[in-house]
Amino acid sequence: MQPLIEHRLELAGYATRALELEGTGPPLLLLHGFADSADTWRRALDRLARAGRRALAVDFPGFGAADPLTPGAVLPQLDAFAAEAVRHLRAESGQAPVVVGNSLGGCVALRLGEHGLELGLAGVVPVAPAGLEHPGWFRVIETAPLVRALLSSPVPLPERVVRSAVAAAYRQLVFARPREAAREGVSAFTDHHRRPRVVAGYLDTGRRLLPELAAPFHLEAVDAPVLLVWGAEDRMVSSRGARRILDALGERGLIEYVLFERCGHCPQIEEPDRFAELLLRFAASPAQP
Repeated sequence: MQPLIEHRLELAGYATRALELEGTGPPLLLLHGFADSADTWRRALDRLARAGRRALAVDFPGFGAADPLTPGAVLPQLDAFAAEAVRHLRAESGQAPVVVGNSLGGCVALRLGEHGLELGLAGVVPVAPAGLEHPGWFRVIETAPLVRALLSSPVPLPERVVRSAVAAAYRQLVFARPREAAREGVSAFTDHHRRPRVVAGYLDTGRRLLPELAAPFHLEAVDAPVLLVWGAEDRMVSSRGARRILDALGERGLIEYVLFERCGHCPQIEEPDRFAELLLRFAASPAQP
């Protein structure tokens, strides 16, 4: 079993935190969702470590322990960061990487897939990608009663109160079975939401992103194999959006679609065993254009 190494890494001018496995096989680049961090992949990384697979999870600029975003459009910054991570993995391993992204990370993964041949990608795995339908997920977050109460408090709140409120909202919004949500996954998420101003900052970033997510794709340009993964009980991003990708890529034989029953927005946390098996199979033999 490969050890998980946590270290600092600079990509495209942004310092970030990386969780890395030094295994073999086509490397996996793991990109998290909005207001999340590389920690969302820890359960999947544990399974990949047992398989001896090379993988890298990073905090996006503006999230987790990474440098802040610069002024201007957000998606181009995330694109440049993720593309540099691909080049880094390819140079280190000598093999074509597979890019895996959840939610906002899934959006970026699909956008990289539009330059798959140029970047030398083996494939992309969007997991409940944002940007396929009207971004109602942001309104769900912003109007959640616990989030609103947290931000409207007239007095400073202790860290444990903030984390508890964020944890309760996270369980209800993200998981199909909130009471069964993995404790370590919830704790890892709230570790980056210790103060109301941090939560407010993420919401500000979300507002910047909304116009960019209205039409972020040129799906006809995707030239890398795609494994699309969704939870059937996703409350954040409806699996109805899968139809657009299937319609755009199906005739070219570039797409495989897997729907996880009784699963919400983060299959990598709720179904880590099945999710890791799926990644390993796809990375070993992705469909070819």
